Amino acid sequence: MKKSILIICLLLIASYGMSQSSKDKEIIKDSDDAKAAFIKQDPKMAGFFGSAHGYVIFPNVGKGGLGIGGAAGNGAVYQGGKLIGMAKMSQVTIGFQAGGQAYREVVFFETNEPLQRFKENKVEFSAQVSAVAATAGASANAKYKEGVLVFTMQKGGLMYEASLGGQKFKFNPLK
Repeated sequence: MKKSILIICLLLIASYGMSQSSKDKEIIKDSDDAKAAFIKQDPKMAGFFGSAHGYVIFPNVGKGGLGIGGAAGNGAVYQGGKLIGMAKMSQVTIGFQAGGQAYREVVFFETNEPLQRFKENKVEFSAQVSAVAATAGASANAKYKEGVLVFTMQKGGLMYEASLGGQKFKFNPLK
């Protein structure tokens, strides 16, 4: 009896580890697809992917609200073009808002210092940080603010919004 319980526990732990790994693999693949979509939408964004010290891509962010809203997504973090970890983003907003939408988000880090802050979970975006909507030619005039630059691309849905809030991030290094 004790052996069978131990075996079941070990199998559950092993399957949890495998499912986490497959989820990360899916997020990484979706991040690669999102990167290609950003570059297809605005070919000049390839320059940001090539020159940034690091970046994080959130390929599937879901957002919704009615008065109080929220958003969440998982992403892949790159430094020098190499995958270094995974990230989670959460957002809470309050104000006039109704509906739901899905979008992609990429956050570029100009130098090591803002990337390091991100890796230490010390990066939060307030209402003052605005994202650039990824459209053809949008990156031509985009500028880093305090070493960070954010682009978003709507995937679907409809949301009316005039709200205040902020994004919070959690970094998990690869093991």
